[in-house]
Amino acid sequence: MQHKLRRYFKLYMICLRTLFISETAYRLNFILGMIITFISNILFPLVTLLIYANGQSFPGWNFWQVLLIQSIFTLSTGISNTFFAGIFWETNANIKNGSFEVVLLKPLNPLFFIMATTFNFQGIAYIIGGLIMFGISASHCLLLTAGSILNFLLFGAGGILVMLGMELIMSATSFKWIGNSRIPEIFDSIKQFAKYPMTIFPSLARGITTFVLPAAAIAFMPAAALMGKTEPWFYTALIPCVIFAGIGFLLYFKMIKLYESAGG
Repeated sequence: MQHKLRRYFKLYMICLRTLFISETAYRLNFILGMIITFISNILFPLVTLLIYANGQSFPGWNFWQVLLIQSIFTLSTGISNTFFAGIFWETNANIKNGSFEVVLLKPLNPLFFIMATTFNFQGIAYIIGGLIMFGISASHCLLLTAGSILNFLLFGAGGILVMLGMELIMSATSFKWIGNSRIPEIFDSIKQFAKYPMTIFPSLARGITTFVLPAAAIAFMPAAALMGKTEPWFYTALIPCVIFAGIGFLLYFKMIKLYESAGG
């Protein structure tokens, strides 16, 4: 097992090196892409700033608390965009082109190969932007204890599982429904709820974004944990996070077995 893990790690690093060389072949384009991605994500909390600057607010939440939620949203999105957001587009493109057979012929797990070859360096700009926002907001509203840090990591992992599960489910549909490129837009629309405190939304919206498509775990629950606002139902919400990821993995590999070459 250790030998296999070392082999996969070595292959992953080789893929990253190859991608980095390819990305930086046009250095100015690479640098500008990183800067634009960084600035666009640093600026999105301006809407929240304008709301509070004009005397309005989200009930029960001050500006720094909302900024903390949005910083964790940016961090989670950055992790997703960097490591596995390319699964859907790469799977879909290979199926459309009839080249998924090439992926299956590799002496590697096909999902691992796709993840390794779609690493997105520009996603690192999301992570950097999120860390800066986190540092600024954290100094105003954090309640650091061993419990809050543990809960933050627990709920944060749940949010990552949700995004990975959704990526796999969307990718799995590509094997039978090739023209599904608008599905990510639906998920992104639901994910936008995670930018704000869940308590400001109607109960139906909270229920859907907590127990059906648990977007609340992407940012709200980890941020609430760091502020000492963990609620008992947060732990229950972790169950659909794990189920979501499990369904994603099972469905993706099930659809690989049903793959019938070009045309889905």
